[in-house]
Amino acid sequence: MSRLTVFLARLIGLSTILIVVGVLLRGSAIVEGTAADGPVMLAYAIISLALGIAMILGHNVWSGGVLPVVVTLVGWLIFAKGLTLLLLAPDGLSRLFAQMHYGANYYFYLAPAFVIGLYLTWGGFTTPIQRAP
Repeated sequence: MSRLTVFLARLIGLSTILIVVGVLLRGSAIVEGTAADGPVMLAYAIISLALGIAMILGHNVWSGGVLPVVVTLVGWLIFAKGLTLLLLAPDGLSRLFAQMHYGANYYFYLAPAFVIGLYLTWGGFTTPIQRAP
């Protein structure tokens, strides 16, 4: 496996696990409050767009096993999230969270991210790194 794939799997996996645990400990109110804050969401959109584009340009790998494909998919998802946050007004995001009953079901919405984070962390730390010739 390439060094970049392993590095990104470790970075994204560990970050995702820590963020999910942090949100679970703080509760859904922090997410809902942040979603209603326009300037914070704009900054979050810009950061997500930059990270997503960087991952797409640096790691757009669609073969070679499940781990590189999952890392690539996560990069595309980060890009899509950033674009969505950039185009969606804060009140629209708040309404969306209300329709999803995010406050009552936030643990359900965090579960896929946690599972992906666990997989990427496991894959990143158990996959041997390909040595350069």
